[in-house]
Amino acid sequence: MNELKKQPKVIIAGAGPGDPDLITYKAIKALQQAEVVLTDRLVSEQILKEFVSPNAEVIHVGKQCRRGMSTSQKTINEIMVESALEGKRVVRLKGGDVSIFSNILDELEALVANNIAYEIVPGVTAALGAAAYAGIPLTARQHSTAVRFLTSYKSDIVTELYWKELAQTEDTLVFYMSSETLDGVVEKLTHYNIAKDKLLAVVEQATTPLQHVHVCNLYEYENKLKGRSFVSPSMVIIGRVVNLHAQYGWIENSNSKDYYFKPVSKIINSLTGIENEKQHASRA
Repeated sequence: MNELKKQPKVIIAGAGPGDPDLITYKAIKALQQAEVVLTDRLVSEQILKEFVSPNAEVIHVGKQCRRGMSTSQKTINEIMVESALEGKRVVRLKGGDVSIFSNILDELEALVANNIAYEIVPGVTAALGAAAYAGIPLTARQHSTAVRFLTSYKSDIVTELYWKELAQTEDTLVFYMSSETLDGVVEKLTHYNIAKDKLLAVVEQATTPLQHVHVCNLYEYENKLKGRSFVSPSMVIIGRVVNLHAQYGWIENSNSKDYYFKPVSKIINSLTGIENEKQHASRA
């Protein structure tokens, strides 16, 4: 058993999109055996409290693009590698799924470079969680035959030619990390004459008790949603399937603007306070 423990290994696992009940059994088993857990911001605190051993070290390495404080990918890689080389059982816990708009490639490269074995445990990705909890089947028959996972967090990440193709496709479009650039997304799609029967849905804090779904026609967006600040994380779904939300949405909207996932700065301040309390107690 000691020999197995000395062999470096990291498990990269998805925690699901918010609702702690959506985490997989395999991810739970990995957390229960972990000695070090490197966790993203978009992971339910309930998961960390219920499934991680009280003797394990939980390290918050969350990122929050353009807001608050973030942990660099370089630092995450270093902590992960050092912990594994010390012979500790390491779980790198990510919100949603580990392979959809995640920096898993950077982490895999670091592990391979240091000859550290790894295992990848998939999770329910945010797009699927948001769609299900909003009552929007992404490839509903006669509404859509395919779905595309996209992001538009930078103005130059999608070419003009591709914007034109996105406006004309019959596929459902799901945008990650794009709520702050949504005005531009809608402007591009309407500029290229996206069909008027396609709707837009913004699902704030999907699968959590604070979920709120905003729906409107893209050509009415300017009057209804333009300029609005959406609570992170928010998923954007565009297509004819969004019309189904009115009939099949099964969760009542929350009107709270509280955060289900604490902003990174608040997590760091909270952890600093706990550490200060420990130091004060040790001096007493």
